[in-house]
Amino acid sequence: MDVEEKLVEYTLNTHFNDLPEQAIEIMKILILTVLGTTIAGATSEGCEAVLDQVHEWGGSKEATILIYGGQIPAHNAALVNSVMARALDFCDGMVPGLHLGSTCVPAALAAAELTGGCSGKDFLTYLIVGAEAAARINSCSIYNGFDPTGVCSIFAATAIAGRMLNLNPKQMLNALALAFNRSGGSLQSNIDGAGAVRIIQGSASQGGIICAQLAKKGITGPKNFLKGQYGYFHLYADDQYNPEALFGGWGERFDLTKLVFKRYPSCWSTTSSIDAILEVVREKGLNADDVERIEITMTPSPYKLVGHPFEVGDSPRINAQFNVRYCVASALLRKGLRLKDFDEPAIRDPKIMKITDRIYVTPDPDLEKQGHNAAVVLVKTTQGITYENTVRLPRGGPESPLTREEHIERFNNCFGYAGKPLPQENAERILSMVSHLEELPDICNLIPLLLS
Repeated sequence: MDVEEKLVEYTLNTHFNDLPEQAIEIMKILILTVLGTTIAGATSEGCEAVLDQVHEWGGSKEATILIYGGQIPAHNAALVNSVMARALDFCDGMVPGLHLGSTCVPAALAAAELTGGCSGKDFLTYLIVGAEAAARINSCSIYNGFDPTGVCSIFAATAIAGRMLNLNPKQMLNALALAFNRSGGSLQSNIDGAGAVRIIQGSASQGGIICAQLAKKGITGPKNFLKGQYGYFHLYADDQYNPEALFGGWGERFDLTKLVFKRYPSCWSTTSSIDAILEVVREKGLNADDVERIEITMTPSPYKLVGHPFEVGDSPRINAQFNVRYCVASALLRKGLRLKDFDEPAIRDPKIMKITDRIYVTPDPDLEKQGHNAAVVLVKTTQGITYENTVRLPRGGPESPLTREEHIERFNNCFGYAGKPLPQENAERILSMVSHLEELPDICNLIPLLLS
């Protein structure tokens, strides 16, 4: 059996009773995370512009625009909801930069409405199957500057939508092959602080629904989309194919366990440095006025993404989210890093720029031996004292996961930050519904709780 056919077989033949409790619990956390970031991010820069555009496009009333309300074609609802989910960069992640949840959850909700609803068990199953398929493909990938989210998460959205649309094996293969042809995106958007970061996320969820719909109508894609001469493995894996990484232990081990959940609303590549400076602040009582110079050493890949000098630019939040100098300066000044610290007034605080000017960042390939996201922070004080702290594994990763209480606190923080507030009682109802999702007769019952 070809690798493409094996992938299709898994996506179509996995059912709720095949899933271990660990995968189900991780998916519930992922759903709660994305609902929280959608609530918090709905009014962030660029979201209302995308909302205006989808209204201008018009079309059939198939799926709901979360927070704002109203219905539009399902693929466009997935687009705008994904943009809102990613807007604060406070969602999930997976090394080396794949963001699954902000694609999977909005695509699944829109596809569920499109097809007349589905049970909580089926919703969880389709999400886990799609996310796991993309996570396995991610494990084989070498992106070389392509955005993992745009390249890979579209496979998750397509598999999810394909299950919702009840595709047969031939149609699912074509849907995934069509998704391959729509995959793409560059991390230059992150470095340059462009709104395209969010659009790439939304395009993946939008594209997944479109690909599933086109395949159901009989549109074909290249059957060798993974192993072909110009297939995925050639373009995004340097012609390397690892059968164990892609198919080993299907249904027994889950790459979803590699998901990271952020403690801070910024790029995961900044997390180790933030953890390191905050440990020094707590243990040594360090204040911003005490600091003469900060030296940050990072592994090369995170350095390329977030190590550049900080400029406020035309998109202050995005520039701050993807800049380790800003994140460390803000954490030092405010003794923490919260959602409000990425609002424009906080970013433009003159005290921040004075600190970022004293922060120096360098890459060190040898640091990779300690971990992909390892970072060393060295602080030199005005009193001539030097503090050094190394963080190999930041909190929130699989080696040091957040507690359930921390996940709930994170959701509540997002709920309270909302620019378009929801009724307060909705917070507890959402928490309860997600916790018992497998008991829900129809996932669409969740949607009214997500409307302002």
